[in-house]
Amino acid sequence: MEENKQDDLFDSLLLELRRGTIILSVLSQLKLPQYGYSLVVLLEEKGIPVEAGTLYPLLRRLEKQNLLESNWDVDAAKPRKYYQLSDYGRQIYDKLCGQWFEMVKKMDNLLMD
Repeated sequence: MEENKQDDLFDSLLLELRRGTIILSVLSQLKLPQYGYSLVVLLEEKGIPVEAGTLYPLLRRLEKQNLLESNWDVDAAKPRKYYQLSDYGRQIYDKLCGQWFEMVKKMDNLLMD
């Protein structure tokens, strides 16, 4: 029973840790246009599983924040909405990457002590 509580706690903490990286993960894959499901698959292939129920609201929010642009492709059998970084989104992404690498250095210092 105690081990299950530890597993639950670990899973909860891991989820919180991953939540902090999902935006940067998604932005990193939108230099070229992607539609929602292709992004789910791409992230999964790169070891970052994201559920569609998490991704789609995030994409809409990032678009409202002007970080993403979207276009509908209606030429295919099934219309798809493609997302890509806007110019503003690229600027923010670059700044976030700089901050990420700084945090990684600082965390390395903390964890290697």
